Order: sequence, then structure tokens, then C-alpha cells
Amino acid sequence: MLVVHVHVHVKPESLAAFIAATRENARQSLREPGIARFDVVQQQDDPTRFVLVEAYRTPEDPARHKETRHYLAWRAAVEPLLAEPRTGVRYSSVFPDDTGWG
Repeated sequence: MLVVHVHVHVKPESLAAFIAATRENARQSLREPGIARFDVVQQQDDPTRFVLVEAYRTPEDPARHKETRHYLAWRAAVEPLLAEPRTGVRYSSVFPDDTGWG
């Protein structure tokens, strides 16, 4: 399992638009067979900061995700809403392992 944390900093005046676009992308992403989990979390002490927590079944699945219509639409929609470029950090799952959750 490959887990990616995408760190996003949004312009304060763009919060509602970012949340709406990101919720739709997350809903559609969860329909992809290669995505095991897709969480969107908002920082409590700075609501302009978010982390997208994406769990992929294989190392190839992030590239497949980035080719989907919903991801491309999300990227185009949110790019002008960002205060700075988003960053991603990749992690390997230790638990649960690749045999399944649990």
C-alpha cells in the first residue's frame, strides 16, 4: 500500500470553492479500483491548510489517478485557489500491510 499526503495551502477567500471541488474529486476518486482510501482533512488552527490522505493499492495507481477526468478537472479548478504550490510526500504502509486492512 502506498500512502500519499498532499499538503495544500488555500487562499482564505477561496476556501468554499476549494472544499466543494475537493469533495467532488474525493467522491469520484473513491470509485477508482486502485484507491483504498481518500481523506481530506482541514487543519484546525489554520483552516486554509489541508492534507489529502490518499491510499493506493499499488505503486502504479497514483499515475492512473492523475489521468482521470475528475482529477484533471479538480487540478484545473483548484490551481488558482492555492496560496502556494501543493506538495506531496509518499509513505509505505507498515500497518495494515498489503495483505489487507487488519
